Amino acid sequence: MSDTSAANKGLWGPVVLLGRICFAFVFLFGTMGHFNGQDLPYAIQAGIPVAKIAVPLAGVIAVLGGLSILFGYKAKLGGWLIVLFLVPVTLLMHNFWAVTGGARMMQLTNFEKNLSMLGGAFLISQFGAGPWSLDALTASKRSAPASTSTASAAR
Repeated sequence: MSDTSAANKGLWGPVVLLGRICFAFVFLFGTMGHFNGQDLPYAIQAGIPVAKIAVPLAGVIAVLGGLSILFGYKAKLGGWLIVLFLVPVTLLMHNFWAVTGGARMMQLTNFEKNLSMLGGAFLISQFGAGPWSLDALTASKRSAPASTSTASAAR
């Protein structure tokens, strides 16, 4: 929907909000292991360089991106933060091509899941958070005084 007035009608706002909530959930609650040491042994086993620094840093990036998307505040930047998180995690932690047996299927599934989330993050990085967001609220506040002053000047 390119017309913003049409975008604000119907289910557009609540559906996009629901999508943001579902998308952000993974990055807000799925990264707890980055901070409590639970994910560190897995990263070390995968050969991640400086895993003791990389794992918590990845967690911070994921949480910041998730919060940004959840609240719709600077959501395009939040989308890019999730891209920054997902690209190395997908390639380094879910390298299905390097394992065999049941581990291969598990890593392939996680790789595909991450590709799907990467697609969502790219969409958010380009289209933003939608009409029910802090970004939309601040944009409407910025445009309201301009339209008022334009109307006053026309009188």
